Amino acid sequence: MAIAVGERMPEATLVRMGADGPEQVQLSDLLRGRKVVVFALPGAFTGPCSTAHVPSFIRTADDFRAKGVEEIICISVNDPFVLHAWGEATGAAAAGITMLGDADGSMTKGLGLDFTAPHLGLVGRSNRYAALVEDGVIAVANVDAPGVCEISTGEKLLERV
Repeated sequence: MAIAVGERMPEATLVRMGADGPEQVQLSDLLRGRKVVVFALPGAFTGPCSTAHVPSFIRTADDFRAKGVEEIICISVNDPFVLHAWGEATGAAAAGITMLGDADGSMTKGLGLDFTAPHLGLVGRSNRYAALVEDGVIAVANVDAPGVCEISTGEKLLERV
């Protein structure tokens, strides 16, 4: 499966930091009956992820909400402890962005969007993409080429919403 307009987002069990610690969440439960932005990136505390990708969704969060988006979700192949700390450090948490971990990379691999760059210490990570998802179905999809952060930014997705 790949991220493509008209396709349904996959069933996936992801992890997030809850009030009592790590908790599992079904992606389909977060998407059902809602208009949601989902974006993914290689990893917390990494270069463009921290300096460009997440900030682009922080900047555009209110604009997405004005267009009826109920939640903005960031997915990364990381654990919930790291994602929680990263959300706090970047301001994503304060902007209301939900940080979800695809801890074992199974969703990312199932989408065919995984990559490995051992020279960077990145193994089984997610390529960058951003999608507008309506009731679990992909309405808009922007997938960047590996190593690029251009069309998967908040601004570029917002242009198509």
